[in-house]
Amino acid sequence: MEFSGLLLKGIGGFYYVEAEDGTVYECKARGIFRKRKMSPYVGDRVRISVEEDGTGAIEAIEPRKNDLIRPPVANIDQLFIIAAAKDPAPSTLIIDKTIAAAENKGIEPILVVSKTDLEDAGWLLSIYQKAGIPTIAISSVTGEGVEQVRELLKGKISAFTGNSGVGKSTLLNCVYPRFSLETGEISQKLGRGRHTTRQVELLPLPDGGYVADTPGFSSIDIDRYELVRKEDLPHCFREFEPYLDDCRFSSCSHTCEKGCAVLEAVAEGKIAPSRHESYVTMYQEVKDIKEWQMKEKPV
Repeated sequence: MEFSGLLLKGIGGFYYVEAEDGTVYECKARGIFRKRKMSPYVGDRVRISVEEDGTGAIEAIEPRKNDLIRPPVANIDQLFIIAAAKDPAPSTLIIDKTIAAAENKGIEPILVVSKTDLEDAGWLLSIYQKAGIPTIAISSVTGEGVEQVRELLKGKISAFTGNSGVGKSTLLNCVYPRFSLETGEISQKLGRGRHTTRQVELLPLPDGGYVADTPGFSSIDIDRYELVRKEDLPHCFREFEPYLDDCRFSSCSHTCEKGCAVLEAVAEGKIAPSRHESYVTMYQEVKDIKEWQMKEKPV
């Protein structure tokens, strides 16, 4: 028998695929994928064949609309970027790099600012509201924002990212307590949290949709494996779009040129200075990287 299904988890060479009727089959991947240097990713839509004893094999991987390298996950609809109001202090550069990577992949970025019971985060939220990025202020203590997150998760495949200690697992525990995801306290000595999850897995949600439980998924992965080409970078800052065709020179890098409409928009307060500063930093990091280097895959 053959079925279509969604790959929920991969571990030790075995893949667990949920068929349309909800049955989960344990599968191995055909050798042809190794020959093609392809690996099934969590989130893949796949075709599987199932033997009479219930064992299965992945026969085909349907085309992906997007994928991330580390963690290996595909077909993400939205990326919740978690930043804490304090402990640890938020970094707009880290947030902006993550948003740009999501935009480049066609994934909707959503900024979630946690621990708002400890510190007012209005200044941070206003930067991204001005940029047109969906934002949510949340507190696991007061419950602020939890229902908003729950509503956005319905019917979507979502992933959460954020540096250690910002409260990713705590947020998921608040949204759906039955997950009881293990959470770790911040290590005061190291100033960062301990990784408490171990493998990539799609968790089915009670209200429909899935959330990717992604171990150690942080800005470090984005920085190393999801670099954006300099030609594509301006389009990953959505508030730049109205101005990109109005620069004096078609080759404008939007970093320092005279007659740059983006710089004029920054000066007029239409674009947040921190967003443009992040753009310039990212542009400088990638402007000299060769095409073959962008295509390198991590080992």
